[in-house]
Amino acid sequence: MKKNILYFVLIAFPFVYACNSSDKKSDGASGKKDSLLSENCYAAVFEKDSAAMIVKTLASGEVTGSLLVKYEEKPQNNGTIEGKFSGDTLLVDYRFKTGNDSSRVYTNPLAFLKKDGKLIMGVGQIETTLGRSYFVKGKPINYEAGKFTFGEVPCK
Repeated sequence: MKKNILYFVLIAFPFVYACNSSDKKSDGASGKKDSLLSENCYAAVFEKDSAAMIVKTLASGEVTGSLLVKYEEKPQNNGTIEGKFSGDTLLVDYRFKTGNDSSRVYTNPLAFLKKDGKLIMGVGQIETTLGRSYFVKGKPINYEAGKFTFGEVPCK
């Protein structure tokens, strides 16, 4: 009888460990939820195109939020951002849907330079490897060529 209990414990241990470790991952390393430090709203206009962005900064340094880009002559892009600041540069992955097509989700890297309270969207060379797009290392991001400069606006 003791052998059966021992076998049961040995077999059950990996399952109990796996369940507990996944709970810890979802709540962070400390077991607490990542608290919101700030939420800022931004808007930008370029010619007849416009964009609105919400940037939520978490205690961990991670940034989440949303970005909506409305084009005059193309369908709008609407999605979420996730990333973090590196000095005065915000690097995010933008996961978005285009127009009314909800079946396909695109992901692109975006870079913003924080300067004088504004976020300036940069333009850089992007490459894709194994289905993941990212800025090419060693190639500079040009913040003067970007068309959107986001100014802070009151959040609604």
